[in-house]
Amino acid sequence: MSDKAAVAFVGLGVMGYPMAGHLASKRHPMRVYNRTGAKSAQWAQEFSGTARPTPAEAAHGADYVMTCVGNDDDLRSVVLGETGVFAGMKEGAMLIDHTTTSAMIARELAEEAAKRGLGFLDAPVSGGQAGAENGSLTVMVGGDEATFTAAEPVMQCYGKTVMRMGEAGAGQLTKMVNQICIAGLVQGLSEGMNFAMAAGLDAKRAAEVMSGGAAQSWQMDNRAGTMVDGEFEFGFAVDWMRKDLGICIDESARNGAKLPVAEMVDGFYSEIQGMGGNRYDTSSLILNLKNK
Repeated sequence: MSDKAAVAFVGLGVMGYPMAGHLASKRHPMRVYNRTGAKSAQWAQEFSGTARPTPAEAAHGADYVMTCVGNDDDLRSVVLGETGVFAGMKEGAMLIDHTTTSAMIARELAEEAAKRGLGFLDAPVSGGQAGAENGSLTVMVGGDEATFTAAEPVMQCYGKTVMRMGEAGAGQLTKMVNQICIAGLVQGLSEGMNFAMAAGLDAKRAAEVMSGGAAQSWQMDNRAGTMVDGEFEFGFAVDWMRKDLGICIDESARNGAKLPVAEMVDGFYSEIQGMGGNRYDTSSLILNLKNK
């Protein structure tokens, strides 16, 4: 398929909206759908594309269909049924799902896509809202190699790193690893910054000097300062992190992996929700330490 392949994008949230914008900026003919129609209309005014009233109509005639919604149930609702994207996709088209979901639904949809003569990739992303806006996301992909090879140039419109991890479900499993690692990192950073403040240090300066050593991380570079300032309006929300950690914990029950830290941090995020911090970003873990 050419680099001007027709693309449909379903789900224009904080991630999907700019991701679809990057595709439009590369002059792909675009059709979009969002559950809230006003968001689709807003996107179509801002970028070059057309809003459609159903996922099936957005997918009609597209070479690639991208989905980026909330969870397994949301994904089923926009993919399956009379108005879902599968109903509108032409034979040989490819569905690329950027939602963070269970590996089970990825395999389920891959199997259904194959029955219909369609390609399917599970391709969750990491990098947050800033990565989506800057076109610098990491895309972790599961699916057959031929489908990946065909779709990779399109995903590179918004992905700095696009890597196939294995067959269907492997992208989602890799995203679970990502979220497990982040949970521990954010808790460790929260404890470190809280300790620095309790010890009377300039916590931001401490983070600055540590960022040149072994403790450095993306979280330290991007969230230590906002943690210290008590600002928690930067991207990935606690509600979504708890959803993701729940997926990880469910999968660990199947594969036997132990997740003591992830399970503990999930509980800490539950406490943040109890404070009304559902929409705070994930660095709000430090509030548990300040309030104890």
